[in-house]
Amino acid sequence: MRTLFALAAAAGLLCAADAKFGKPLTLREPITVAALMSKPDDFAGKTVQVKGKIAAVCQAMGCWLELVNEDGQHVRLDGHNANLEFPKDCTGKMAVAEGKFVKTMLSREDAIAEAKEYAKDSGKPFDESKVKAGPAYSIEGTGAVILGQ
Repeated sequence: MRTLFALAAAAGLLCAADAKFGKPLTLREPITVAALMSKPDDFAGKTVQVKGKIAAVCQAMGCWLELVNEDGQHVRLDGHNANLEFPKDCTGKMAVAEGKFVKTMLSREDAIAEAKEYAKDSGKPFDESKVKAGPAYSIEGTGAVILGQ
């Protein structure tokens, strides 16, 4: 019986461990999604470390994840360049992600194409009426930690 309890406790500890992806994080403290998105142009081109809840993960390849806060602000971590592959079932977990914060100006056509790809990869419906041209922000990920994975 003691062995069973010891195994159950050990399994619980293993399940609660953080899962690390890519390079080790280099910045000391993460900022919130709200702080990042309140003045995104101030961070463009800089390395950032952000903490947020995982709202979506690429269901095709696990190559990106979207972080949100309680106010619905969001930022996408793109793992393509660093060959990051995230578990497809980590939605709802907290994560700390690091990489270069990028601003991209999208035409209406480019914004529609990106939104269609996002909808396909996330399994969410596509609504062209909600797509807008203009600046898009993302993080070119170098590393991430999913907390308590």
